[in-house]
Amino acid sequence: MKELEKTKRLSIAAVLTILVILIALLSFKRPEHLYATNTQDTLEKVVNNNYLITLDDLDQNNHVLVDVRNSFDFNKGHLNNAINIAIPDILEDENSRIIYEIKEENKTIVLYGNNPNETTLPYLLLSQLGFDNLKILTVKNSYNQNKLITENFIIEDNATDINAFIQKSVKNKEAAMKMLKARAIPKVQPTQKKVIPVKKKKKMPIEGGC
Repeated sequence: MKELEKTKRLSIAAVLTILVILIALLSFKRPEHLYATNTQDTLEKVVNNNYLITLDDLDQNNHVLVDVRNSFDFNKGHLNNAINIAIPDILEDENSRIIYEIKEENKTIVLYGNNPNETTLPYLLLSQLGFDNLKILTVKNSYNQNKLITENFIIEDNATDINAFIQKSVKNKEAAMKMLKARAIPKVQPTQKKVIPVKKKKKMPIEGGC
């Protein structure tokens, strides 16, 4: 009887375990946003300046302006025909739908903010999610008596040579690792043997005689 009760308990436990696994599988929701490219590939894109455009390069037929500033700044003033998708809200359902629709229409998303640095984060994020229809508008936005002033922002290639910066960082890292290894393994200096001179004993004269 005891063995039968033990077998029943094991069977009930097994059934409960299977039910928990089935419920977990049925309730499992696939993430909506998955990275399509790794960080290295994204950084290689950043090294090139092909993703940067100016006001003169804008094409109203093929470009969709996306203002990544907050709604307050957007309502104070924005570029013509721009839509507002603030950085913290860029992955919300409605905004994701808009971004996917722009891609399906074979149009290019042109991100802009108060300056190009502000658009770096959404550009990298969307690039890793697989969006290759992205550009950054190199402008600087400011206000004069509540009027939006938009100016071209000059990016100095020599001062922002990312590729050279990365190479230099790698070399510095390798040099630092060598220094750490050298410090971690102390060199054992060979001990020099001390040579102790042995004094020769003087022969004593033989005493006695006739």
